[in-house]
Amino acid sequence: MKIIAIDAFYLRMPDITDAADGTQDTLLIRVRTDAGLEGWGECDASPLVSIAVYCCPMSHGNIINIRESLLGETLAHPDDVLRLHEKVMRNGLDIQHIQHAYSGADIALWDIIAQKVGKPVYRLLAEMFGTSDTAHAKIPYASVLFGDTPEDTYRIAVRLREQGYRAAKFGWGPMGKFGEANDIALVRAAREGMGDAAQVMLDAGVAWGHDDATAYARAEAFSQFNPTWLEEPLAPDAIAAYGALAQRKPPVPIAAGEGSSTYRMAEDLVVHGGVQFVQIDVGRIGGITTAFRVRQLAEQRGVQYVNHTFKSHLSLAASLHVFATNADFKLLEYPAAGSALSQQLTTEPLRVASDGRVRVKDAPGLGVRVNLETLRRYVVPVRIQVGEETVFEQASLV
Repeated sequence: MKIIAIDAFYLRMPDITDAADGTQDTLLIRVRTDAGLEGWGECDASPLVSIAVYCCPMSHGNIINIRESLLGETLAHPDDVLRLHEKVMRNGLDIQHIQHAYSGADIALWDIIAQKVGKPVYRLLAEMFGTSDTAHAKIPYASVLFGDTPEDTYRIAVRLREQGYRAAKFGWGPMGKFGEANDIALVRAAREGMGDAAQVMLDAGVAWGHDDATAYARAEAFSQFNPTWLEEPLAPDAIAAYGALAQRKPPVPIAAGEGSSTYRMAEDLVVHGGVQFVQIDVGRIGGITTAFRVRQLAEQRGVQYVNHTFKSHLSLAASLHVFATNADFKLLEYPAAGSALSQQLTTEPLRVASDGRVRVKDAPGLGVRVNLETLRRYVVPVRIQVGEETVFEQASLV
């Protein structure tokens, strides 16, 4: 089986705002083979920057685009997915955005090879890496933004509780922008709206940069509301500050990792930053291949692995396959809000079951299908020309 096409599709909502909402646009990657199989993946990155990584003219042997690295390649065995990952990373050694961009193609390749052998991706991973092949249901936590005010946050929390969510994460928005009293009021509103029995997670949205002292003070202030964790209180590269925060032994567990675009960044947070929850975005870190390596690291270091997913159910499905077979990793970030684009991107979303849990689909590949009508509704034509040569023109959706 040969790879015959690598297609990128830029989708976006009609109006884009500066809210911390990654569902307003997206980049989908479709990989096609000469056997008639195709796979889809999603990148959680700037779509046009990522498209450039698929088509940029070669500068030298360390700047070769993804499409050139993959076209014509053999895809016959799961080992080929790992081999191609290494090839693309080597060929794009000096392309700093390579992991972000390649995430979509890597997810698509796993989708294809699992379809070929007639197994879900999680079982294929279990066979390759010698883990259990039993999938475990996860507790979904609704992932939403803080409201603009504590009152708005309370209303959001009540709505989530009424929808049946037993856990929810509130993040970004005004957190860290208007002083300690407002921060505490936001958290109090989230807890009161969700009720005492629910799990409440807090996402500070890198509010305190490298200031571990303030992060510790907020953790102390928030501890009265019994949050499951305080997420990203510091910048993604503030490893020393994360380590200092860990040494202070805050009363609330610390979570981070969504900003990790390489395995090394995630490893640094776990080994030197002392985080207790490592949160990996399969659409940023290089796809399923790299995310699974971080899962293995978390298992070795006794750290909880959690997905970061604030995109569509295509990304959610890819994320869940990575850690579905580990019974100890119980939580699943579940996009409960977001744009119509993200909510309608798949025809078979991962539903919350009557027992309040989410299960990976036991179907070949990722187990979800892209909704082509949604793609047609939101796709934005892109054409890139260098001199007289057209280096990228969006493919047909047919």
